[in-house]
Amino acid sequence: MNRIIKMPQLKKRITIHDIAAASGFTASTVSRALQKDERISDATRILIESFAEQMNYRSNAVASSLRTGKSKMIGVVIPLFNRTFFASIIGGIETVMKQAGYSVMICQSNDEYESEKEAIRALMQARVDGIAISVAAQTNHFDHIQLIKNEQIPLILFDRTCAEMEGHQVIIDDFKGAKDATLHLLEQGCRKIAYFAGLQHLSTQKNRTLGYKAALAEKGIAFDDNLMIITHLKEGSGDSAVNLLYEKGIEFDGIFAASDYSAVAAMRNLQKRGVEIPKSVAIVGFSDEPFTALVTPALSTVNQHTNLMGQAVANLFMTLFQKEEQPSFVNPIILAPELIIRASSLKK
Repeated sequence: MNRIIKMPQLKKRITIHDIAAASGFTASTVSRALQKDERISDATRILIESFAEQMNYRSNAVASSLRTGKSKMIGVVIPLFNRTFFASIIGGIETVMKQAGYSVMICQSNDEYESEKEAIRALMQARVDGIAISVAAQTNHFDHIQLIKNEQIPLILFDRTCAEMEGHQVIIDDFKGAKDATLHLLEQGCRKIAYFAGLQHLSTQKNRTLGYKAALAEKGIAFDDNLMIITHLKEGSGDSAVNLLYEKGIEFDGIFAASDYSAVAAMRNLQKRGVEIPKSVAIVGFSDEPFTALVTPALSTVNQHTNLMGQAVANLFMTLFQKEEQPSFVNPIILAPELIIRASSLKK
């Protein structure tokens, strides 16, 4: 005897026609009310929204985007999720976009070129209204980014940008941040300042290197190749950089690290060696991560005002969305960094 298996009944998706039947309004009135169309009175809109909520209505974003040409969603591609720096930028973006009725889709490239390409492809398939990108460390070809521009999708490059492509940019003045940090160490009496730099093809790191060199030149100190160590600026890089200085017998009385992670690792290494900070070696980092105020001694660093950067990205999107044709270039939005002086660098 054959057994009849009863399949569970799938729950029907509520549509605007269901809400219209329940509320007594036409489907077109329901649609306009849920889109907050100004032609619908507040009283009618509130009543229809109440029906929609009671019936657990969920809008079909894809159908809506096909109908209106707008998804009310932007995409953001960041190198890493596990950095307070990027989390704060995302927070700033979401604050502004949510108030404007937009959602934010976030993708991580993990600092990989191929992952960045995949993320952009996914966002374009999702028909987002705009895309913001902080370029991955491995990215040195930009055809996938040019594709966004070719499709006339508003594009904003933030933090890490690419000089090879004109576009809308929101950045920090990395040159000034690095120069201010280095000048501070020089003013504390340091004369042999080791510089733990990031990968130099990245715009942020290239500008920080220029700022470091400019500060030395301003004080009449020659740049010494031996004191500049290029690393990935991750947790262990500061430790390795200090080991390298000792292995090569290079003297130093200060460290400017282009990352707080690198700076704190260097500090731990020196403390294990019995080096007094800042008496023997003064240290300044970059980014003002939350842990910088908690280590001992507290780490001097450069605050990049990341939440403001995120808000600037979102506000620029709102400006671009109002334009019928996308301008090929606007002047970069450049935010001023702030040197935060703490105990790790105060010799005087």
